[in-house]
Amino acid sequence: MKIPYYHIDAFTSTSFTGNPAGVCPLESWLPDATLQKIAAENNLSETAFFVPSGDYYDLRWFTPAIEVDLCGHATLASGYVITNYLGYTGEVIRFESKSGTLRVEREGDILTLDFPSRPGEKRVAPEALFKGLGNKPQEVFLARDYLAVFASQADIVAIQPDQEQLALLECLGIIVSAPGEGVDFVSRFFAPRAGIPEDPVTGSSHCTLIPDWAKRLGKTRLTAKQLSARGGELFCSLAGERVKIGGHAVTYLKGKLEV
Repeated sequence: MKIPYYHIDAFTSTSFTGNPAGVCPLESWLPDATLQKIAAENNLSETAFFVPSGDYYDLRWFTPAIEVDLCGHATLASGYVITNYLGYTGEVIRFESKSGTLRVEREGDILTLDFPSRPGEKRVAPEALFKGLGNKPQEVFLARDYLAVFASQADIVAIQPDQEQLALLECLGIIVSAPGEGVDFVSRFFAPRAGIPEDPVTGSSHCTLIPDWAKRLGKTRLTAKQLSARGGELFCSLAGERVKIGGHAVTYLKGKLEV
């Protein structure tokens, strides 16, 4: 069986930066075990699979280890593939997913995700979080992921995570964030339980970051950078119970998988 395959760098306008996502358009769903094996073979933080269904697409995401409930960069990459390679001429793409209805809107060369807002609740952090990050944050919150807020961008850059300690936490991932230099805020994202030691650029973490920083800064439109080795930039806004996450994308590879 041959499956169309695209390798897209998301949240960047330059190859070899941003977050690489695998994208597999399907005519119908393959067995879950096959989807997981493809994602493991691709060995990217996420591979997205979608199937057309009337005027929308059913969308799923797999890390090399598990299926996840929400992924931003692979959704943006899927929207990029649909608009650039599959003949879609509309301005808004609708996806149905484990996190409900998601939309990708094309605005020039920027694609903007419409995702649910996931504000965190303040928590007393477990010891494994402090040990895993090697530094004590100012505040800690929990939504799907832990959010640890630090004082400065330098604090975020300096973190050398202990992946074994972070894997003890009962959450998908750990977000670290601080005020940014030249942007409103910066972040990094670690998800060892999902087989992702550090994600290059994480759209879903901004479902928690955007409402937090909007409240802190008293503004609804924000700019952000993720400070991974590859790096990426995001254009964010808070829209009630939704967040908007914009970014560029570029193609690295297109071809066929032999499955």
